[in-house]
Amino acid sequence: MLDSDELERYARHIVLREVGGPGQAALKRARVLVVGAGGLGAPVLMYLAAAGVGTLGIVDDDTVALSNLQRQVIHGTPEIGDPKVASAAAAIRRLNPHVAVETHATRLIAGNALALIGGYDLVADGSDNFTTRYLVADACYLAKRPLVTAAVGTFDGTLTTIRAHERAPGGALNPTYRCLFPEPPPAGSVPACAEAGILGALTGVLGSMMALEVIREIVGFGEGLVGRLLMVDARSMRFETLAYAWDPANPLSGEHPTIHDLSMPK
Repeated sequence: MLDSDELERYARHIVLREVGGPGQAALKRARVLVVGAGGLGAPVLMYLAAAGVGTLGIVDDDTVALSNLQRQVIHGTPEIGDPKVASAAAAIRRLNPHVAVETHATRLIAGNALALIGGYDLVADGSDNFTTRYLVADACYLAKRPLVTAAVGTFDGTLTTIRAHERAPGGALNPTYRCLFPEPPPAGSVPACAEAGILGALTGVLGSMMALEVIREIVGFGEGLVGRLLMVDARSMRFETLAYAWDPANPLSGEHPTIHDLSMPK
C-alpha cells in the first residue's frame, strides 16, 4: 500500500493510465540490483529511486575520484575518496526516504554473482568492462533473472534487455547476450574510458534510458527491448534499432551448451 506521502510523491505516475496505482505498487515491491555506481549507474539509481522502486541494491568496489564527477552525477565533490556505494546510498536517501538501499562494496565475480543476483527481481548492468558484462549476463541466465544492460563508447552507446531464461510469445527461446555478442573483443583492442575519453552527458542519456527500460519491465507496458539492440550515435544524434534472435550455437542456451556454471565462462 502507498501512504499519503507516496501518493503525492508519485502522483504524476499514478495519473498515467499505463502505470496507475497498480503499477506504482509494483515498483514499490520491486528489488533491483544495479551493477556499477558510475556513469551509467548514477542516472539509473537516481531515476529508479525517484520512481519509487522499493529496494535498490548497488554493487561497486570503487571509491569516488575527481575525474568521475564529469559524468557520475550521483556523487559530489565532498564525496571524493568515499566508497561509491556509500555516496550513492546517501544521495538516494536524500532523494527518496521510501527507498531501501542495500550496498555491496565488492567486485562482482564468479564466486558471488549468483548469490547477489539471486536476491533481486531484475538486474541493471552499468559496468565498464567486458569481463563483468559477460559475467553478469551469464549469471542472470543461470539465476533466471531479467537483465537490462547498456554500454557506452566515446560518442556512442547501446542498450538491450535480456530475458534468455524465458520464451517469446510464439514459443521461441529468447536470445542471450552471447547471441548478440558471442565473445568479448580481444584484450586491449578497445581502449578504456581513461584513455579514449567519454562524453559525460552521453552516459546520462543511456543511463536514463536504462532506468526507463527497467520501469517498463516492472510495470509491464510498451514494447520492451528483448531481441532488440538500441544504438545511439551522439555525433549525429541518431537512434537505430537492430533486431537479433536466439542463436542455436550460443554456449549458454544453444543446442550444445558448454557453459553450465560460472566456473567455465568462454
